[in-house]
Amino acid sequence: MKNVLAVLALSAFMGAIFSVAHADPRVPPFYVAASKIKPSGKLGQIVKKEKVATEIPGAQAWRIAYISSDVNDIQTISTGLLVAPIGAAPKGGRPIVSWSHGTTGSAQNCGPSQQIDPVVQLNEYYLPNGNSWTDYGILSISELIKEGYVVAATDYQGLGGGGKHQYAVGQTQGRDAINAIRAAGSVKEAGAGKKALLYGWSEGGYSVLSAGGSKDYLAKTGTAYDGIELVGVVALSPVNLSGVAQFAMGSNSNDADKAMNEISAPLSKDIFMWGHLAGMMYGLQAAYPDKLKLTDWFTPEGAAVFDQLSNNKCFHVLSDSLTYSYGDSYKSLARAVPGNSKAWIEAMISGGIPNNAPVAPVLMFRGTKDAVPKPMVDIYEGQMCKLGGNIKHIELDGATHFTSPVEAQKTFLPWIKERFAGKTLPSGCP
Repeated sequence: MKNVLAVLALSAFMGAIFSVAHADPRVPPFYVAASKIKPSGKLGQIVKKEKVATEIPGAQAWRIAYISSDVNDIQTISTGLLVAPIGAAPKGGRPIVSWSHGTTGSAQNCGPSQQIDPVVQLNEYYLPNGNSWTDYGILSISELIKEGYVVAATDYQGLGGGGKHQYAVGQTQGRDAINAIRAAGSVKEAGAGKKALLYGWSEGGYSVLSAGGSKDYLAKTGTAYDGIELVGVVALSPVNLSGVAQFAMGSNSNDADKAMNEISAPLSKDIFMWGHLAGMMYGLQAAYPDKLKLTDWFTPEGAAVFDQLSNNKCFHVLSDSLTYSYGDSYKSLARAVPGNSKAWIEAMISGGIPNNAPVAPVLMFRGTKDAVPKPMVDIYEGQMCKLGGNIKHIELDGATHFTSPVEAQKTFLPWIKERFAGKTLPSGCP
């Protein structure tokens, strides 16, 4: 009888635990609560914060939920991390570095800050030391804290704070990165100053390139922390969907079907890359629901399958499920000839990198064995140099999409230090 009672008590206890943070998929209580907060207030305003433990020497850290806005200027709740050195800040405050992570997926449990021990060096699923179902951590976090910088790391909207994630809509992720800087500046314990820098990888590379060109958004007043002085942008293996879309369309705005094919073909060579392409279309439709339908691009079966996968699984696991269920027949999930192509191309362009020079110098890396096609970075370099930007593009010999971030550190870390020091930088444009 005693054993039966113990089992019943344990069952009731476990049931109580799971009922606290019920979501589909399940997310920790911090994010359940954050997703219920009304997104009204100042951009960058922190609406929820909790301390997190970290083994990074000399660092203190918090999970944060803060107010941001998407490409349509609709306010959102975004989550993320804030990490700062312990102790008194120097006169003028500490520089702020804002990290934009790579693809993790579109489900509510895919925000990197949701990991049990989130404030660690970048930990990648595909590398031998990867210890999770996803990529998480913050690239060069130990080195940045040692230099005395405050580090903000957004999860992006839809990855813990409620709403549908607008994957690969650069303007939305870029605004999340900018508002993470404002959130960091508003926290007294962090001791932040006004100088800031953006750095990001893959989807995050697109985020920081979009943010770096968002002059008016950076200059907004009435935020939680006005007067940001952006000194640089570091983009690692950046996606550039808007640049490729502009290039594919050229001067013939009536040939959208051909342009769509030129964009899709290089990203449809295998199921892994096609999963990213499908995710981009899913994210675009989330950003522009009045203009786009999933069944414009997906078949009805494809729309249903990808919606289910995207709402329940983070990307690497989603990719495995897609491979298991569809294998070589993955292209059957998309229409042979998409409908409404012109609206999709226009969404790619309007949701991406602004068509003006970035407000600060840009250092851009890509591995020669990278999954990101070289034209994506070449197009950005060509467009922005022509507009008067200061762009330095480095190809890392033999590096892949997953080894390039670490390989680039020896170059970008001193470059960041020089930007904060105000050192003059000659043009990197060819």
